[in-house]
Order: sequence, then structure tokens, then C-alpha cells
Amino acid sequence: MQDLSVQRLLTDQFRALNESDCAPDIYSWLVDETSMTARLEAYCQKLEVTIVKEGFFSEHALTPQEHALVVGHPENTQFWLREVQLLADGEPWLAGRTVIPESSLQGPEASLMALGTRPLGHYLFQSSSLCRDFLSPGTMSGLWARRSLLRLANKPLLLTEIFLPASPLYPLLAKGSLPCILQPLQK
Repeated sequence: MQDLSVQRLLTDQFRALNESDCAPDIYSWLVDETSMTARLEAYCQKLEVTIVKEGFFSEHALTPQEHALVVGHPENTQFWLREVQLLADGEPWLAGRTVIPESSLQGPEASLMALGTRPLGHYLFQSSSLCRDFLSPGTMSGLWARRSLLRLANKPLLLTEIFLPASPLYPLLAKGSLPCILQPLQK
């Protein structure tokens, strides 16, 4: 999957799901509150991060949904935006987009800007100050997705994850799980 298509996927409209909208085995992946990085690592030999886009951007780079969730305060006009793909044994399994207000990057949280190819999950789940405001299962561009507003030391960051077709989530469909509302990927 080319970087441009990953960027398009990550900025598509997020459509929230209810538990009744998909099979329980699919839903359990979408609402898993543990580290998705760790869960994916259990299914492969090597999980790698490739950076698609990373840096400071103005609020105009945010989608309207992201804007509504993280802007909130007048001082939040600059955002650290990180778009990545997680590759499992060379196959793209997950696309992720993290939006962090500049005001959240003070103190120890400034190290979020220096993750490089380290998975965000490795950083987040080592922190004793991590809490989650919400975790919403959904779809984006016809693919399973989830969105979460997390807080580190009470500082917000928004994480959107899209499960790509090669991920372990999709073989569950082949075993009889029905996607219910999942729409085909549009090119």
C-alpha cells in the first residue's frame, strides 16, 4: 500500500460502530484496551514501524472529527501529527494516525516527538500516567478501525488505527464472521 493511499485512509471519515454491528470476535479486536502493538506482535515474527508523515502541523491539517475532539482550547493551534504503518513480517497490518496538541508535549511527553520507528504502543503502555477517555470501534474507507482519546499525565492525544486487509482481523471473516456494515474499499 503506497503512502498516499495510507494518508487518504487515515483522513477518511470515521464511522462509529455498536457492538451489534459486527461479530463478537471482530468487536473484541476493536475494543481491546491493551496494547494493540503487543497483540499484533503475538501474530508475527517481526513488527516494524514505517513513518508515513510526522511533524508539527496547524489545526487545518486535522479532519473535522479530529478537530472537534482535540482542539478544544485556544492555545491548541499546533499539533504533532504522526502517521505510520505497522508491518508484520513485511506485510502492512495497521495504519495509525496520532494527533497530539503541542501543549501536550511538555515534560516527559516531549519524547513522543522522538519515537522514530518505535511503536507508539511500546511508549504508551510503559507509562503509569496513561488513561483513556474513550475507545470507539468503527470503520474508515470500508476497513475496520478504532479511535481512542488517551491522556498521558492528563494531556490528551488522539489515536486512530485502521486494520489493513493483511492483518489477523480479516481472516476471522473467512471463518464465518460477518462484517455486517463493512463497505468495500474504494480506490
